[in-house]
Amino acid sequence: MTNVCTSNLEESKLFYTKLFDFETSFESDWFVHLVSKSCHLELGLIDKTNDLVPEAYRKAPTGFYITFVVTNVDEIHSLALKEGFEVIKKPEDTFYGQRRLLLKDPDGTLVDVSAPIKEF
Repeated sequence: MTNVCTSNLEESKLFYTKLFDFETSFESDWFVHLVSKSCHLELGLIDKTNDLVPEAYRKAPTGFYITFVVTNVDEIHSLALKEGFEVIKKPEDTFYGQRRLLLKDPDGTLVDVSAPIKEF
């Protein structure tokens, strides 16, 4: 399970549940546990001001990104635009055989959305 620190649990929950295959399995005022509908992936959202998050890690995220492999990057792109989520880079085909889209989650985490190109 990966945990993402956030300053707004509700916005982050909306971002990840609208775009990806997540449902809320637990929710409190400081933590939201998301589980994919297939139950193969878990994602935690934690209030970055909570005592469980060390002070030094409460700032904007850098140095990493989260990748979600999906079947159709263009559908996620359309949905992200419809919902008003920030698109960093529109879908494009890469030299290594992936169709890739880059988004920014509500707290600035870079989110890579990729799908294998069938004919590659």
